[in-house]
Amino acid sequence: QMADPFLYNTGDRSHYGCLGHEVQIEYLKAYICRPSFFTDKAVIVAHDVFGWRFPDIRYIVDLIAGHGYIAICPDFFKGTEPWKSTDHWGDFADWMKDHDPMKIDKEADVVLKYLKEQCGAKKIGIVGFSWGGMAVHHLMLKNPQLTAGVSLYGIIRDSEERYNLLNPTFFIFGEKDHTISLDQIFLLEEKLKQYCKVSYKIKVYPGQVHGFAQLKPEDMKPDDKPYIEEARKDMIDWIKMFV
Repeated sequence: QMADPFLYNTGDRSHYGCLGHEVQIEYLKAYICRPSFFTDKAVIVAHDVFGWRFPDIRYIVDLIAGHGYIAICPDFFKGTEPWKSTDHWGDFADWMKDHDPMKIDKEADVVLKYLKEQCGAKKIGIVGFSWGGMAVHHLMLKNPQLTAGVSLYGIIRDSEERYNLLNPTFFIFGEKDHTISLDQIFLLEEKLKQYCKVSYKIKVYPGQVHGFAQLKPEDMKPDDKPYIEEARKDMIDWIKMFV
């Protein structure tokens, strides 16, 4: 029996007043936040298992918009229920079967089309957390329209085809993440060296658990704060370099 991987407490959260608004894009709902000036650069944010309404993910969308990007988090679960912290961990594998992070190509295309046609975006990157990190890894192998990606603690594990990244991709991990072992991280690094033809980066943050990088400031523990801030800065720097 695996321990519940969501070590960060999702129940007890400070209230967050979002800066953006919700939009309907074809059959998808999405949360979007724009900077105060015009830009033709955009970033898609792929949420974790808690879905597109989770305050922590909206905080990240707003943060990215604050750096000068149109930032958007579509509901990759297409209106179905996200995982809840009260759900029974034994059911997680079944839930994942209906929420496959490698079956999001159609949704990604809908959002890319919207960003290009409705928002005037010319360069589009993607960042994703946990479930969304797996989605990013998948899309960076499949969708050349995404000029850069950042996957935070989410990797595709069971495919030999997972190393031919199309565009620059940065993988962020917590050292104490018990859903992704250091062995898996070393394997990823070794294989990317072998097969990957574009820029990539892998970084492990000391002492950090799964989900560490999306905490809002008032929910951070003092010991973790420097690593959380560093991971976010690294994420933004990667996007700024390529998008």
